[in-house]
Amino acid sequence: MDVFEAVDSRIACRHFFDKPVDLKIVKELIMKAQRAASGGNLQSWNVYALTGKPLADFKEVVRKRIANEDPRHTKSEYPIYPEPMFGAYKERREEHGVQLYGSLGIGRDDAAGRLGQYKKNFEFFGAPVALFITIDRKLGPGQWADLGGYVNSLAVLARAYGLDTCPQEAWARLYDTVGNFLKLPANEMLFCGVAIGYGDRKHKANDFRSPRAELHEFCKFYGFD
Repeated sequence: MDVFEAVDSRIACRHFFDKPVDLKIVKELIMKAQRAASGGNLQSWNVYALTGKPLADFKEVVRKRIANEDPRHTKSEYPIYPEPMFGAYKERREEHGVQLYGSLGIGRDDAAGRLGQYKKNFEFFGAPVALFITIDRKLGPGQWADLGGYVNSLAVLARAYGLDTCPQEAWARLYDTVGNFLKLPANEMLFCGVAIGYGDRKHKANDFRSPRAELHEFCKFYGFD
């Protein structure tokens, strides 16, 4: 796939087919994403990959935990979003919610429907492969930026294999459950999960494209006249 097509066709996939992904492909994807930019070549990412029975066992643990809990209000170890949200950032996030829930026919006043859709994060939206990405607690903002670059590389390279992904910071809210299941070292902080699989592009949850800001809204040019 052309690199521009891969970037443009990447989505945060929220519904996957029940189709396994070959281990060879998973390993290649994780390895090839390591070419992501890394200041000082620190390579600040750690990856934990689950599928099959371990993934099923983990999801059962999570199901029991959130059965009577609203994980949207569970505190994460790092701030996923600024509090309070403000300006254009707030507007963009709200518009994204309108698109997602609107595509699924879930109204603004349907609290149960919205919570149910959010909880699908914790099923990896049916994806057969789940990754957890962690970072050493002693590393700083530069290495967090590099970590994001690794996740983006995963998402774009997955398109070359005909795969879709969904990076999920929502998992940071269940960091303790993830940490206990994976027996994470004390020095590692959970950044996010990543769902990987063959996406159902015709499903309503994937039936929209989040808009991006116009060029003039985020970029200024100097010396190009």
